[in-house]
Amino acid sequence: MIRITPALHIDESEISESFVRASGPGGQNVNKVSTAVELRFDAQASLNLPEGVKARLKTVAGRRMTKDGVVVLLAQRFRTQEANRMDALARLVDMIAQAAVVQAVRRTTKPTRASQRRRVDDKVQRGAVKRKRTERPEAE
Repeated sequence: MIRITPALHIDESEISESFVRASGPGGQNVNKVSTAVELRFDAQASLNLPEGVKARLKTVAGRRMTKDGVVVLLAQRFRTQEANRMDALARLVDMIAQAAVVQAVRRTTKPTRASQRRRVDDKVQRGAVKRKRTERPEAE
């Protein structure tokens, strides 16, 4: 079991990894060794994720989630397969942990009467300052 939050876990069997050749510099091994990791996690079929987390994960994952609800991550930042595996898994855990947080609902409130009064008083005062700039002293 992979721990996401204290109350949320996913099973390791729900994650599949395949290894592909990484793009970019790699020295002598660039055309021989498959170091990049393509991690797949079927979020829709996961029994351990609540429906709310699945819905928020769709937003967090964005285009990294397929229409079928599979999260696909490609990790090729490092030169070793093991480091790329850990990177992909860490990114998946972070993504699910971010989706597990429920955003507080924003309730609209009315400004208080005192704050409305302060706002109008400030506007009147600022207008008076601007009016004084255009006033000319009378000719003597």
